[in-house]
Amino acid sequence: MGSNMAQIFRSQLWHEIVSKGSALLLLLLVLSVQPSALAEPRIVVMGDLHGDFPRLIELLQMSELADSQSKWVGGDAILVITGDLMDRGPQVRGVMDMLMALEKEAGKQKGKVVTLFGNHEMMNIIGDLRYVTPEIYASFADNKSEKRRKDAYKKYLKIRRRQARDMDQPEPAETPELEAEWMAERPLGFVEYREAMSRQGKYGRWLRKLPAIAQIGNTIFLHGGIHPELGSLGIDELNERIKQEVVNFDFITEYLVREDLIELFFMFDEVRLAVGSRLNQLNGGVATGGDSLAQNTGLGLSEQEQAEVNLLESFLDMGNWLAVHPNGPLWFRGYGKWTEEEGTQQVSELLRRYGADHFVVGHTITADRDIMERFGGRVFLVDTVQPSALEIDGGQFMGIYREGREAPTVAVEEPALSAVSN
Repeated sequence: MGSNMAQIFRSQLWHEIVSKGSALLLLLLVLSVQPSALAEPRIVVMGDLHGDFPRLIELLQMSELADSQSKWVGGDAILVITGDLMDRGPQVRGVMDMLMALEKEAGKQKGKVVTLFGNHEMMNIIGDLRYVTPEIYASFADNKSEKRRKDAYKKYLKIRRRQARDMDQPEPAETPELEAEWMAERPLGFVEYREAMSRQGKYGRWLRKLPAIAQIGNTIFLHGGIHPELGSLGIDELNERIKQEVVNFDFITEYLVREDLIELFFMFDEVRLAVGSRLNQLNGGVATGGDSLAQNTGLGLSEQEQAEVNLLESFLDMGNWLAVHPNGPLWFRGYGKWTEEEGTQQVSELLRRYGADHFVVGHTITADRDIMERFGGRVFLVDTVQPSALEIDGGQFMGIYREGREAPTVAVEEPALSAVSN
């Protein structure tokens, strides 16, 4: 009935136009029959922030997305962060807090903040903390941090001694030197930082919701790049695989915590050592509680113990996970390092598979301030040494710099890359 009523309305309206020659009614008819297409929202892309809070604020204001009070004024614009919020810079916490706040503020104006999951986010989740600085830890410390750290050291030493016994190794002696070394690697705020990045922690919960890849219109955004060998997997599937790998990691580590084999604050190498110790215990024929496996099953491992072995061995196979593999979407550097000939062919095929026209990636740092355009505009590299952002507006790509807006630098062959690695 609704369709018939619309037809009657348009018929009556047309009669009025014919009889009265009303230009206004003609305009109304055009609008009622064929609504105007909405313009695509403006997109602003920022590369790896690495705890540089002042840089984030500067870029937000340069891009006219935030005012002098750091409040969202971008309307329905879309802000994309291509991952690597973590490590190096001292204000990782400030960067995350700002992006979390902007998500809510932008939503009220029909805008959007799309923060992507980078390799340094994955590193922090799994406990690879080599780029976390004392200043970052200190931002999580409070007046109880020293006590927490001393309690953590006692728990660590207790577990390490048991692991040594399980692996027929000498137990570590409790010496002032050992304690001083342990404390130096875990400054004040370390324990709190690890808790905050866990599955239950404020920042850990948020990080685990971030997608690795986002497609907006005809452009695909991600941290590293999609390797050609992964081109058969859709974007949703790639995102789901990486999220599931994080879920698997959490499941294994939380199991180890329940079994009193690790503590939540353990670093990656310490978790790996605990996994090896437990596998050694199982394969050595000693079950939990000290009973012989042969006595338990008459043959070897019980079904439950075999399931545990499979679980732990999957952890040791982590190098093949998409989230940590050098050719995975968080780590791949081909878009910055391919020659023009090789890249044009590979990227064109990838974009065809995904029904897109452009990739925008971070991770591989360009020299100085320049956002780089590669492979005939098919790829844009946005991780720069100096503050910059990429603006996509009305199909046009422009670099936003302190000096103003300029077209991205076109790299004919391999672009000039920074010696710094992300």
